[in-house]
Amino acid sequence: MKEEYLKIFDENQVHIGEKTRDEVHKKGYWHETFHCWFVSEYEGEIYLYFQIRSKEKKDYPNLLDITAAGHLLAHETVMDGIREVEEELGVEVAFNNLLSLGVIPYSVTLPHFIDKELAHVFVYKTQHTFEGYTLQQEEVSGLVRAKLSSVVELWLGQTDSINVEGFQIHQKGEKTPINKAFYWEEFVQHKPFYYERIIHELHKTFHF
Repeated sequence: MKEEYLKIFDENQVHIGEKTRDEVHKKGYWHETFHCWFVSEYEGEIYLYFQIRSKEKKDYPNLLDITAAGHLLAHETVMDGIREVEEELGVEVAFNNLLSLGVIPYSVTLPHFIDKELAHVFVYKTQHTFEGYTLQQEEVSGLVRAKLSSVVELWLGQTDSINVEGFQIHQKGEKTPINKAFYWEEFVQHKPFYYERIIHELHKTFHF
């Protein structure tokens, strides 16, 4: 498999070179990622979408996470990040239809890697039904949505679980519906200020 190279940056977000993906996470270099949150509006409610990470993933298997996200490779622009949506969810989205929430820098240190991201964060207002998604099963095993108001309560620590609905794909490709509560521990734990920034920007946009 061809080794992937990422742009690396200093603490001031100045581009200083390129390193392999493994080295970036081993030594903790700042690098660029692409995050895209899907939202929809139904009967006066705003819904936020989460992917369920595949159980095969090395990091955070089976946990709920950003709708679509991934690394920007050294040769890619931010606009190229739209490929993550198409690869993981199987739907075509025009970059011009994304709403930018800006760049959110944050870092996480785990036993086996250091993740220091300059995350280019976007929101996409989807009109796709759940039947319209074709998931990249080695990366994503399901897709669910929850009321944004409930998600905000979860992110702010005002509740420990929220109800979600959607579907999950099992080993033989069988798609089964989901309609149940998921607890905080079943979500990827991003930094609190990341969630606070998302809430702030979504509040400005949707006035919830």
